[in-house]
Amino acid sequence: MFSAEARPLLHSAAWRISAWAALAYALGTLIVFVSLHLYVASDIERRDDAWLTGEVEVLGDVAERTPKGALYQRVVEEVAELASHEVPNRVAGESAPKDAVFFLETDTQGKLVIWVGPGKSDPFLDQLRPSHAGNDAPFTIQTMGFSLPYRVVRTHIDDGSTIYLGLSDRDQLRVLHMFRLRFALLWGLLVLFGFAIVFATTRRMLGRVLSISEAAARIDQNDLSARVPASLRKDEIGQLAQTLNRMLDRIEAAMHQLHTITGALAHDLRSPLTAVRGNLELSLTAAEGATRQEAIIVCMEELDRLVDFLNTALDVAEAKADALRLNREPIELDQMLRSMAELYEPSMNERGLTLRLECTEPIQITGDLALLHRLFANLLNNEMVHLSTGHAVTMRLWREGQLVRFSMEDNGAGFAADVLERVFEQRVRGAGSKGHGLGLAFVDAVARAHGGTVHAANGRSGGARILFTLPAQSGQGTD
Repeated sequence: MFSAEARPLLHSAAWRISAWAALAYALGTLIVFVSLHLYVASDIERRDDAWLTGEVEVLGDVAERTPKGALYQRVVEEVAELASHEVPNRVAGESAPKDAVFFLETDTQGKLVIWVGPGKSDPFLDQLRPSHAGNDAPFTIQTMGFSLPYRVVRTHIDDGSTIYLGLSDRDQLRVLHMFRLRFALLWGLLVLFGFAIVFATTRRMLGRVLSISEAAARIDQNDLSARVPASLRKDEIGQLAQTLNRMLDRIEAAMHQLHTITGALAHDLRSPLTAVRGNLELSLTAAEGATRQEAIIVCMEELDRLVDFLNTALDVAEAKADALRLNREPIELDQMLRSMAELYEPSMNERGLTLRLECTEPIQITGDLALLHRLFANLLNNEMVHLSTGHAVTMRLWREGQLVRFSMEDNGAGFAADVLERVFEQRVRGAGSKGHGLGLAFVDAVARAHGGTVHAANGRSGGARILFTLPAQSGQGTD
């Protein structure tokens, strides 16, 4: 599927696309995680503050209701100890560390009354007195000798004492750490999985493009029959393959037409050029007078026929390759046929032929006036060449819905059976014909270029019949 000369994997387009897609996905999910992490941390802190506020109110209520004395400190210490066992965010079954919670009560002078917590109270008092003297909202302190911060709330009791309750951030930080760790593992797996999916899909898709490129590279001037691999899928790459194959079909047809026309021209030009050369030699050797003049006139007539043959052959070749250029303009087709009938009628009468035109309404189309004129001239010239004295030619023009139809019918011998099926092919000539077999091929080419059709048949009486059909607004061919 892939070329042996393909680029290294790290330099391939599939790798770059996958890397950029994975990077975009990683950044997007990282932004989502940061937002989620901030939300979780804020929610945990809110829950800790709610717990601290509730517990400090309980401790304050106990301190107010308990009489001062030796029993007071013991009761308050027991209540504070019980509160330490209800710390939030703790794993079920895990015992409370000694430094998880502290309880501290100071008198109206800020001196220590009760201390329940890890180590000595002095570091905590140093942090609580100056920075948060007027702050009743939950706050955070970092105490010397302790690596973890504490979240603290306080309340005042009626005798002027102040109670502080602090909760270590250990459990909160542990929850966030596990959250980050699990996210990092899941994030890494998802990014790798997404990269693999994008890489496999992109490599498969670009592999189809590469196979199309390799097939196109194998096509050269000597072999235009190869085609790019097509796909049954109706996606963009499948459409690309179909478009390339259609283009190759047209190129092959054009090249085949070029080879055919060059071969035909080489064959058909040999005889007229030889005749021209012979007449020129005759004019050189002839004495002054009628012989030399006649030879020159014959050469000029041969050259005119040769030019007409070349023009017709090239027009047919262009039309077969769908490359015939049209100069579109509105054409009064009925008037053009009347003019041609008036032009050809004297010549046909001299040969003992009768020409009749039947057209009952004005008919306008859009097309190339010069090409259509040559088309009808070819048909009339064929009749003059192949019909014998006493025969008649009838031309009919009429509209049928969105179509314009023209027929030319005679009462002669008609088309030979072996010619009828191939009458519009190049170089197909009837017995005894002196032409090049391009007249009706040109008629078919012009009809196709105008978006129409032409058919040939033998009439019921045996004569030849040509039916030419055009759209009412013709000109569907190539500009």
